[in-house]
Amino acid sequence: MDLSWAEFERTEMRVGTIIKIDDFPEARKPAFQLTIDFGDVIGIRRSSAQITKRYTKEVLLNRQIVAVVNFPKKQIGKFMSECLVLGAVGEEGDVILLAPDFVVEKGLRIG
Repeated sequence: MDLSWAEFERTEMRVGTIIKIDDFPEARKPAFQLTIDFGDVIGIRRSSAQITKRYTKEVLLNRQIVAVVNFPKKQIGKFMSECLVLGAVGEEGDVILLAPDFVVEKGLRIG
């Protein structure tokens, strides 16, 4: 089923900066708990991301990423995910994060 242009416009993809990374040992698949700063308008959001195959905490800290910020919150075990970090999924299930080529203002909308 095709997505209408109006539906696409309602999807709020924003640039955020990862400011904290925690292990998520309770997750069924290896994952990190991310705290992401989307700037003054959106604020701080948390997300669970299965990105441990390609990324270390050191590489992720202060990295900018793209996430959907207007999906409903999702309970993942005892953790509440507040946004969806976007990435390309490889054949091995490894995720390659989507990110701007240059550092940009936190909270910028992707369109």
